[in-house]
Amino acid sequence: MTETFGVDEAAHDAARTMILDAAAEVFHRQGFNGTTIDDIARRIGATKGRIYYYFRSKFDIYLSVYEHGMRLSRESVEPHVDGPGTALDRLTAMSVAHARNLMTNLSYHDTIHQGIHRRSALALKDRQIEQLAELNKIRDDHEMMFRRVVEQGMIDGSLRAEDPGLVARVLLSSLNAIDSWFRIRPDQPATEIEVLAARVVGMHMAGLAAR
Repeated sequence: MTETFGVDEAAHDAARTMILDAAAEVFHRQGFNGTTIDDIARRIGATKGRIYYYFRSKFDIYLSVYEHGMRLSRESVEPHVDGPGTALDRLTAMSVAHARNLMTNLSYHDTIHQGIHRRSALALKDRQIEQLAELNKIRDDHEMMFRRVVEQGMIDGSLRAEDPGLVARVLLSSLNAIDSWFRIRPDQPATEIEVLAARVVGMHMAGLAAR
């Protein structure tokens, strides 16, 4: 929780998260360069001054959106890393959690991709590129969770023999491509998203399971 002085920490964090949610949606729709602080403020019906109370700049907001999105992804996947069953079972559960989180938090996922794939379009300063590189390391650690479980699957025989790094990267790249075709409906139930995530992951696991 963010440290604050003389204010309600829970209220402070809730307001900050509301700004991040709004910023993620605007970055998703307009891109970083096409977004202004005014755009984010309008999204939540606030003044620009309120945004600046929590964040010093648009890029600080962007970094926080990126970090929050990666935390959501990690928190959804990590509980399954040491779960029950074979490594294939764990990899399946991790992949479903990753896909479900992506579908549920699509705007955050796209903002992360902007940091990874559109760095040149962001017109960043050297300091900002360094900060973004640090966040990209968090993404690399996320990939390593998958790689370790893939390696375990090749040891326990539940996954077919292949280069673990290649498997993890191809699997995550394929799952991340969900953002190119999936759009959540306002009334879409969580159970429907869960079923769709499981179906998508099942298609991938069929090709990875040992025969």
